[in-house]
Amino acid sequence: IAVCLCSWAVVDMSMEDRVDVFLKGQAEIPCIYTLKEPAKMIVWFTKLPGRDQSRRRIYYYDDQNEIIEEGSEYAGRIKVTHSHEPQNARGSAILIIDNVQLSDQREFICTVLNVSTDSGEGHTRLQIFNSPSLPVIEGMHTGISVTVEEPSKVAHCKVDNGYPRPNITWYKDRFPLQQSDDEVKTMESVTTKPNGLLTVDSELYIKVKRTDEDALFYCEVKYFVPGGVRMTESKKINITVYYPTTEVTMSVNPPDRLIKEGDTVEIRCEGNGKPQPFFDFTHNGEMLLLENVKRSSSGTYVCQSIDFDTNTVAEDSINITVHYLDHIVVTPEETVLDQGEDLTLTCNALSSLPTQTAWYKDGMRLVERHVLELNNASYDTAGMYMCEVTVPSLPELREQKSVQISVRGKPKITEEIAVGPVNKADRSVNLTCYAEGYPFPTITWTLSDQWTGQPVPVPEVENQKTDTGVLSMISVRAVSKLTANCSAANEFGTVNVSRTIEACDVLTSACFSALTAGGGSGVIIAVIIICLLLIAILGSVLYFLYKKGKLPCGRSGKQDFTKEKASKDDIVMEMKSGKSEEAVLLQGVNGDKKSPTE
Repeated sequence: IAVCLCSWAVVDMSMEDRVDVFLKGQAEIPCIYTLKEPAKMIVWFTKLPGRDQSRRRIYYYDDQNEIIEEGSEYAGRIKVTHSHEPQNARGSAILIIDNVQLSDQREFICTVLNVSTDSGEGHTRLQIFNSPSLPVIEGMHTGISVTVEEPSKVAHCKVDNGYPRPNITWYKDRFPLQQSDDEVKTMESVTTKPNGLLTVDSELYIKVKRTDEDALFYCEVKYFVPGGVRMTESKKINITVYYPTTEVTMSVNPPDRLIKEGDTVEIRCEGNGKPQPFFDFTHNGEMLLLENVKRSSSGTYVCQSIDFDTNTVAEDSINITVHYLDHIVVTPEETVLDQGEDLTLTCNALSSLPTQTAWYKDGMRLVERHVLELNNASYDTAGMYMCEVTVPSLPELREQKSVQISVRGKPKITEEIAVGPVNKADRSVNLTCYAEGYPFPTITWTLSDQWTGQPVPVPEVENQKTDTGVLSMISVRAVSKLTANCSAANEFGTVNVSRTIEACDVLTSACFSALTAGGGSGVIIAVIIICLLLIAILGSVLYFLYKKGKLPCGRSGKQDFTKEKASKDDIVMEMKSGKSEEAVLLQGVNGDKKSPTE
């Protein structure tokens, strides 16, 4: 607080040289005077800013009146509080200004008069402050070349709505940038807005180096507030630095992997400059093609960069090998052998890498080599053989080829006629017959009814060729005993097989059962004769025992055979006569007793 002692006045005055206040705030300007009695008159004036230094009264006070000038800009915004301390002979008149405006930044004058018309006068300047907005920084959207000789614009910083004027300082990596004509320049402009607040713009120009691409640039703003100085920073930014390419590096994607025909290969060429220069790819004097590569794509690829700004040329090269596996060649191809004949098959495929070869038949591996030897050909030799060639170091390279081997000879029916499951809806059953041979045999069916001795029409026949023969199938519906005959024939001969299909109770789960196979009715006759012989032998044994007295025939003639000693091989029977009960107990060779039902 500075004290203004006015020598020409009897009244001692005490006022502050300056009062600081924020815009839109409330200002208090104290006017302190020394008098034993309260002042008779107090007047507040303002001195207009600018060249016009005339005074304008804004407030008047005496014993009878208190007047706030109606026509001034302070009408409705000011008031004055009065106080007096007789014991200290001190009085005060404090001017209070509400809603402070920038236009209030001026000088205020307090005049005090006593009863003897002595007077005193004091002066205070009101200083207005407004904190600016946060600084906004923006880098250049285009790159900045290191080859430019003069400093180039790299960033712009703006701070708005400050008062008094804020100060901007530029930083790089926490270090302030000092003005230098050759390296660093800043250009600032201050704009006064219609409301009187200030906008400060600052542009940074530097002579960039390659290392500046990793540097962080920002601006610092210092601004005044009542009683001190504050500081704020912008966000940190990188700048794009352009520098020429001096070295080129080539690479292949995917890396560290063998390349095969049909692959898509990406060859990258990258320079150590920024931005990347124009590249020229060549391969054997032609432009590079990367899709669906072929073995002819193998060779040396050259990448050359040209920097038109500096006219510098950089070059690099890379070797690429495209691996391949040709289609398999099997010799001989489809072959027909006579039974007992020998054959040697060879399997080869040209490849740029070592290969492995294996032969398969019916999904099972036979040998692991490119040669397969077939000796003493038979029907088991016939079939489809498959050769597979692989590349262990590049598993995606894989080729397969199959060859059909046929063995000439009379047809061979490998199994009896097979009977399939019963169709309960129409009581039909499927019969299948499979015959091997080459040329492929022709299969015919015949059906006959054993009860009537008449032939039965053959339903539709379904034939299916396999690698080594023919599978034939018919569907029959029998309500009587049938004989089915399958005949297979080719130029080398004919073979037959038959099977009896016998009808059963329609209420059972299975409508037909196969009783005999191969020989047909002859087998049935043999079975019947054997059964009759067994019955005759059993009758003779019973009659012999009866003659020897071993068998009682009356109700009272019951004899306990268990008490007699008998060997394991003896047959012991117990017979009970009567209308209600008759049982025969047989002791088998193992000594077990059987129940009457068994």
